[in-house]
Amino acid sequence: MKRDIQYHWRVREFMARAGMKNSRDLVGPLRERGITLSESQIYRIVGQEPDRIAFKVLVALCDIFGIEAGDLITYTAADARQSRDKAVNSAKDVPLLNAYRPVKARIVSDDD
Repeated sequence: MKRDIQYHWRVREFMARAGMKNSRDLVGPLRERGITLSESQIYRIVGQEPDRIAFKVLVALCDIFGIEAGDLITYTAADARQSRDKAVNSAKDVPLLNAYRPVKARIVSDDD
């Protein structure tokens, strides 16, 4: 039976934990490890789930964040038919995000 494999690229999450706000923050640390990529290449690595990535880049990212490759990439594998059925049935329980609205902040002084 055919297997459905899905993965999640968590580089943005680890960048946030390290205090990196945008992809340009990775240029220096990657260069320190011998990886020379343009800002647009790094932007694509950060902003999209890559279909393929060089092992040197993967290992450099793991070294920068102090993690293992399994932390950076999580995956799930299931029989294709089961995952399709599960996706169709689970959609009924998930609320739509466009129904949520931000709460207006109130600024009060310390005297109150």
